[in-house]
Amino acid sequence: MSDEAEQVEERSAEEQLRERRRAAVRAARRVLWRGGLGLTIRERLASLAQAAPEVYDVDEPADIYGNGVVAALEERVAALLGKEAAAFFPTGTMAQQVALRCWAARTGNPTVALHPLAHPEVHERHAFTQVSGLRTVRLTSEPRLPTAEEVREFDEPYGALMLELPLRDAGFVLPTWEELTEVVAAARERDAVVHFDGARLWETTVHFGRPLDEIADLADSVYVSFYKSLEGFAGAALAGPKTLVAEAKTWRHRYGGMAFQQFPTALSALAGLQRELPRLPEYVRHARVVAAALREGFAGTGVAWARVHPEEPHTHQFQVWLPYDPDVLVEAAVRQAEETGTYLFTGYWERGGPGLALTEVTVGAAGLEWTVDDVKAAVAEFVSRLTEEAGRAGAVSR
Repeated sequence: MSDEAEQVEERSAEEQLRERRRAAVRAARRVLWRGGLGLTIRERLASLAQAAPEVYDVDEPADIYGNGVVAALEERVAALLGKEAAAFFPTGTMAQQVALRCWAARTGNPTVALHPLAHPEVHERHAFTQVSGLRTVRLTSEPRLPTAEEVREFDEPYGALMLELPLRDAGFVLPTWEELTEVVAAARERDAVVHFDGARLWETTVHFGRPLDEIADLADSVYVSFYKSLEGFAGAALAGPKTLVAEAKTWRHRYGGMAFQQFPTALSALAGLQRELPRLPEYVRHARVVAAALREGFAGTGVAWARVHPEEPHTHQFQVWLPYDPDVLVEAAVRQAEETGTYLFTGYWERGGPGLALTEVTVGAAGLEWTVDDVKAAVAEFVSRLTEEAGRAGAVSR
């Protein structure tokens, strides 16, 4: 078989698996989180049509270049975060680039201190350096947020400290409230501004034991996402001082983010703030129940090794690690869904080392129905299929 034919066949296999996963999510009777990705366009539009009149006067004219419903969303976010103003952005990538280039102009220092696992470093193709003329430095390589000592003693100046709360790729981890306040104070000692990458800031209130505005008050500026936890269609907001937000809106236009009309996205964000935001603390608390049940379930199955990280989740999302190849784990998870109607691990499994993989688990509204016994039973069913798939994979490799 030619290389080109092999690539086509491999692509086809990936597409088939993707379709199986999509169909399994839709057909599953029991999942921990379903989200909007499993819905059709018709279903998402129907959901928005139902929610929109609850959050905004839909008989008003549609927005034009950021007025109307978009402006209402900005005011709502600013109030929730306790900031003077907020600006709506089509993406978080754009929002954070704009925020940090504005701060760089004000501080005179284009260097941004962050974690090497921060979203802009890992998932945005070096946009800070390639597009916005910023320079990044990394304060620590540990899988946690930097400490006050690391912030204070870093051996070169930086104009801004960016903190991703929670740090997703390290396991959705957060510092303690005391640690966070010490880190912010250390940055202030260095005359650095503090920016929160708060894509998932909405769900940190349980861990910190503080309301959103008190958490956001620690930072000079905050970015939040509308689709990662709130089930919006897309979009983000940057909140901070009025002068910063006004400048950010100018750069938003220059970056191409001044869309003519954005009412569907803005309405879905307002709906998320009304429907999902109040429920996030409940999701976080139940995620801790699910995580404990997963640990107990794997311990009782005879699996050589399993890890739930963090052991007590900081948010409603966490990681599960198992000593198998990703392909084996994905196939076992999909088979369980197809054969039992229970889809325990709906996320992708990523390679974490030789014979080791991890997946992200999210507990949402659908997951609230799961008891401890439900989770343990699902783990046992998953492991039985995992053992079969691992045996097949071993036979093929030999």
